[in-house]
Amino acid sequence: MEKENETKAEQVVNPWEVSAKGTGKIDYDKLIDQFGCQRLDKSFVDRVFRLTSRTPHIFLRRNVFFAHRDFNEILDAYERGEKFYLYTGRGPSSEALHLGHLVPFMFTKYLQEAFKVPLVIQLTDDEKCMWKNLTVEESKRLARENAKDIIACGFDISRTFIFSDFDYVGGAFYENMVKVAKCVTYNKVVGIFGFTGEDHIGKISFPPVQAVPSFPSSFPHLFSGKDKLRCLIPCAIDQDPYFRMTRDVAPRLGYNKPALIESLFFPALQGETGKMSASDANSAIYVTDSQKDIKYKVNKYAFSGGQDSVENHRKYGANLEVDIPFKYLSFFLDDDEELEHIRKEYGSGRMLTGEVKKRLIDVLTEIVERHRAARAAVTDEMVDAFMAVRPLPNMFN
Repeated sequence: MEKENETKAEQVVNPWEVSAKGTGKIDYDKLIDQFGCQRLDKSFVDRVFRLTSRTPHIFLRRNVFFAHRDFNEILDAYERGEKFYLYTGRGPSSEALHLGHLVPFMFTKYLQEAFKVPLVIQLTDDEKCMWKNLTVEESKRLARENAKDIIACGFDISRTFIFSDFDYVGGAFYENMVKVAKCVTYNKVVGIFGFTGEDHIGKISFPPVQAVPSFPSSFPHLFSGKDKLRCLIPCAIDQDPYFRMTRDVAPRLGYNKPALIESLFFPALQGETGKMSASDANSAIYVTDSQKDIKYKVNKYAFSGGQDSVENHRKYGANLEVDIPFKYLSFFLDDDEELEHIRKEYGSGRMLTGEVKKRLIDVLTEIVERHRAARAAVTDEMVDAFMAVRPLPNMFN
């Protein structure tokens, strides 16, 4: 307990706050110890390749998704011929998404295609209404705007159900929420989430809402009679507290514990200090940024690990541990050989920061322009179609 408290004092990671004292850099090894999840090693990457016959996603190969809970059990079940479904979500608090927001959706799309499984995407418009002091109407509007960005990632409509809490909560979903709520004491929820006496009761009552999409019976129009279907949740590691609670109560309700596969935080342009700040537009690359915006932000704000003079840089090389342009390339430059070339040349000082930033600008511009074109093609009717409560006939085909 003493060690855990010490870790908590050094760094705070929960669904609403990510911060660390001193350097501001999150210690992921300590976080794994504190949360009690497992590290995702190369054996999982090799196994995914063997089971799906698809090249593992760049986020798997490069350890962007670095921790898990029971992912091995999902793969065991899949190997036995059993099915599972995917569940991920988005708290719609801003009109435009940044690249960090896209990371879980890019990876979830890969999982959906590789394993050929259905997916439910929760838009927690109710959560953002309670935490961000948004009106109900504004939260619902942002949910639909964010849905367009999510659809633009290329999800298969025949396997994907997107829902907003304000629209969907009720019926079997609400029954599961009540069952979960009865299993979690006030002391337990305070211990997991750090709520205080100043938090309104809406916050304290919210965790069951995010918990129950991991139970198949919450979606009778999709999974009727499939109460034992397993669920895999791709998410950033700050969402782990919700699912620690869920995994604790699931067996008591007769459900399988959801499995998780969890990602690192996508660092801010100014340096690796946890999450990007939505209040600082210059801390992130947004999917609405123009090529000119991207070039300006990378050149002006992307923290460099290069030396203070060309002479010193040639002599000592770049510190890749803190260099943001290189970190961003490790997220998004698909070519493993090119990344390794940059690692060697930049790290040794033969390549300069300006060259690396130029390559990054090209990579990010291509991603953002492709996304923007895809989003422009998403109509309100398409959003309605993805969010329609309907069976998904091709779920497992």
